[in-house]
Amino acid sequence: CRRIANGGNSQMIRTAVIGSFVADLMAMAPRLPARGETVMGSLFRTGAGGKGFNQAVAAHLAGADIQFASRMGRDAYAGLAVETMERIGLSTEHLVWSERDATGAALICVDSEAGGNQIVVVPGACGHFEEEDLPPLFGLAGSCGYLLMQLEIDQHLVERLAQSAAAQGVRVILNPAPAAPLSAKLCEALYLVTPNEVEAAQLTGVTCKSRTDCRRAARILLERGIKHIVITLGSQGVYCCDGTRDILFPNYDLPVVDTTGAGDAFNGGLLAGLSQGMDLFDAVAYGAVVSNLSVTKVGTAAAMPSLAEIRQFTQKHGMLKGGIQSLLP
Repeated sequence: CRRIANGGNSQMIRTAVIGSFVADLMAMAPRLPARGETVMGSLFRTGAGGKGFNQAVAAHLAGADIQFASRMGRDAYAGLAVETMERIGLSTEHLVWSERDATGAALICVDSEAGGNQIVVVPGACGHFEEEDLPPLFGLAGSCGYLLMQLEIDQHLVERLAQSAAAQGVRVILNPAPAAPLSAKLCEALYLVTPNEVEAAQLTGVTCKSRTDCRRAARILLERGIKHIVITLGSQGVYCCDGTRDILFPNYDLPVVDTTGAGDAFNGGLLAGLSQGMDLFDAVAYGAVVSNLSVTKVGTAAAMPSLAEIRQFTQKHGMLKGGIQSLLP
């Protein structure tokens, strides 16, 4: 945060996000429906989304030098991505276009009272990259300092990109969502993994309800060859372990409107912090700020905070004095 307050780091580290883009079809209702139930809603919005896209937008707005790559169809939903990227100044250079597959979509129901959500994702074009799409992706993956990916695209491709990038000295970050078993080759290529508490339990068999639980889960992931572990814990905050030290960062006391995309906001903010030269713990704290601000608005990519909003928050809460402790609530 100190670098951001002082106008940014002149030695910005180039980063990339390779992942999903889907159109978000979001409905808000007083409560989430039970199985077989119809609930009358109060709001409907269509917007740009997908874990990869959300994380790239969050990182870009939070100050990262970032490139984003995904695959989409030539349809109206893809136009949501292009319009958003052009409006915020995020390059469209690495978008891959399909003449056959439709752009993906996500159906999102948001509880207007508690801010919780239910989501169904249909990846569409971004769920399958053709072999001819791949050379530019491998070039992008190997040309950055940090590469962030998720599991809404083909996991075999994620593994190939991770191994290739890691072999070239790139620090590879995986947000393992939706959760799936991770191969030994993929784990060994990862600098950092960022599951939420549900995904951490699926990956390790450990239910993460406390810092002690998180330590157990982190130890299992470290033993698989992953270098650093971050577990997002919803209302409990964020746990971070670098193999020797660990910290549990609590959340801030902010009004929660919509938690959809909060994990994506965190990952994007984390990447932005790393891109500006922060160490892992300061970058995690910065990502927590971005995530907490995002839940005060409705939507996913549309809810990601601007750099001005992040600076205002960090100044208001006295986070510019230096050190990890200054970043805690």
